[in-house]
Amino acid sequence: MDTPPDTTETAFSAVIRSASHAQHTEAETSTFMSDLLGGRLGVPAYARYTEQLWFVYRALEEHSGALADDPVAGPFLRPELTRLPELERDLTHLLGAGWQRRAQALPATEAYARRVAECAREWPGGYVAHHYTRYLGDLSGGQIIRDKAERTWGFARKGDGVRFYVFERIGNPAAFKREYRELLDALPLDEIERPRVVEECKRAFSLNTAVFRALGEEFPLAAA
Repeated sequence: MDTPPDTTETAFSAVIRSASHAQHTEAETSTFMSDLLGGRLGVPAYARYTEQLWFVYRALEEHSGALADDPVAGPFLRPELTRLPELERDLTHLLGAGWQRRAQALPATEAYARRVAECAREWPGGYVAHHYTRYLGDLSGGQIIRDKAERTWGFARKGDGVRFYVFERIGNPAAFKREYRELLDALPLDEIERPRVVEECKRAFSLNTAVFRALGEEFPLAAA
């Protein structure tokens, strides 16, 4: 049986990173993502993935207004992180005008977005867990996806199709990530709530992995 992480002595950001390492690794090494980054899948797979992100970020950002003054979640709601406008511009480029009417969430994506929305409504600490796994991932590994998309499919550098990964209002990503981790370390959570947030981070990565698994079934390499 897993031993609950000790969140009292170690910086909370480090606790989260260590405790969720296995789930994080499983997500980023999924077959679908490996094939996509390896250039073995085409633009339709990339577009479908981007479409799934839209459902998740809609849940993250359309519910955030009610959390603006929350002492736990509020400090994380930085306008420079907002991704929906960029996602929508990318999807117009990838799928054409009127894509919203045709967009379809995979069942795994629906479950992911539903959990994000549930946390936004009922549990600020859980919302922070999902916020962390998504936005810090965008600022880190997401840049690898952008670079591969530009090189593999010829998207203009930081142009339409990859704007989701371009944080124009963040001049120094490394400094921003340090500040973000300091916010995690300063979260006003007690010894009962902190392990719950850690578990929700692990759940967030697992939900993301489920989306990758579903995308892998939809885009098997043999059909690429």
